[in-house]
Amino acid sequence: MVQPQEIRLRAVVLPCRPRRDHKVRVCPHGRDISCPARHGEDDPRLGRALCGDCYDYQAAVLFNLHAADLWRRFTTYLPRHLARLAGLTQKQLRSLVAVRFVKVAEYQARGVVHFHAVIRLDAPGENYQRPPARFTAALLADAIGQAANVVRWSPRPDQDYPARPGVVLRFGVQVDCRIIRDRQVEGLPGTGDKLDVGAVGNYIAKYATKTLTAPGVPDKRLRSAADLMGLRCSRHYQQMIETAWKLGGGRTGPADTRLCKWAHMLGYAGHFLTKSRRYSTTFGVLRRARAEHRKALRYPDGERDPWGRPLDEAVVLILKTWTYAGTDHIAATPAAELALVSADMARGR
Repeated sequence: MVQPQEIRLRAVVLPCRPRRDHKVRVCPHGRDISCPARHGEDDPRLGRALCGDCYDYQAAVLFNLHAADLWRRFTTYLPRHLARLAGLTQKQLRSLVAVRFVKVAEYQARGVVHFHAVIRLDAPGENYQRPPARFTAALLADAIGQAANVVRWSPRPDQDYPARPGVVLRFGVQVDCRIIRDRQVEGLPGTGDKLDVGAVGNYIAKYATKTLTAPGVPDKRLRSAADLMGLRCSRHYQQMIETAWKLGGGRTGPADTRLCKWAHMLGYAGHFLTKSRRYSTTFGVLRRARAEHRKALRYPDGERDPWGRPLDEAVVLILKTWTYAGTDHIAATPAAELALVSADMARGR
């Protein structure tokens, strides 16, 4: 008897940037702008600029800095386009549907953030009912595409960076809007026609836990220009960090601007996850549930401390009292002797 075997099909990897005229077509700096290689997922060359002098690092850093502003403007435009497609005013639309979303930010290999979002329409209210039948997923997808296409943001000079005339930030043409199909799930509250909870949760969790897999990128804020000398990441990410630092005034002034504070994040200062309030449970509810769970684990009575007092956020427990003893090495220890010898040698030099 022949046992069934698992067959895995390997995805076809296409050439990166093939060009037939690569021998004569070069960038203004004389560099080849073609790449016939077939890169694997772990290829360190992915995301790097073919010509570092042609790549607009300032625009890339400014896009990261204002990505949250672009998303906020998108959420403003989306109901407008949805109302126009449905032939309604915005006031009429708000009485019929509510836009709910959750989105996560992910770094691309080139160091620029992009968003993954799940967007749906509900009936107004807090019980998560379905909207009228005329508001279909296809109608929402059309509104999303149109809103994302018209969103623009022109960086204005402020205390964070100098003027950069002529730069207009927008979402790319790679906006990919796909409809999540419904699946009948028994025993769930609401309409009965719920989204596949596991699939949506896995999709969001995949990108919420994904980080910039670039070795050497600092995980702490830069404190001075000297920290730029100790970067161990690739030249492409070094250039983005240095651009954010210099554009934020770190070279000539105090490094307290937003770009300098988030230079180690390639200019992105937003949260990795945001959502509308009624998309699902709130973060406040999750924090309270976590606190209650920790209380129940620590104290047998749950809501009371070891002295029998009600335990809440206003109660502060002082478990230990610490006093300052002084600044010195503990006497008569090998570490103290080595420290004294080292200090004496330093004074001698």
